[in-house]
Amino acid sequence: MPVITIDGPYLNKAQKQELVEKLTETASSIINLPEEAIIVLIREVDHDNVGVGGMLLSDRS
Repeated sequence: MPVITIDGPYLNKAQKQELVEKLTETASSIINLPEEAIIVLIREVDHDNVGVGGMLLSDRS
């Protein structure tokens, strides 16, 4: 079973549902597997826990 993992910002339930639905449909179509075989994991990451260019995202303006 393919597993798609998304690391990103906090999302509301509607955003998560749309993301899971579209990723599943697209992966199923490309890989030629049933949608039931696709697993999507969403890991929400606080901006205090992400650094880009030597700075925390929470400190960037």
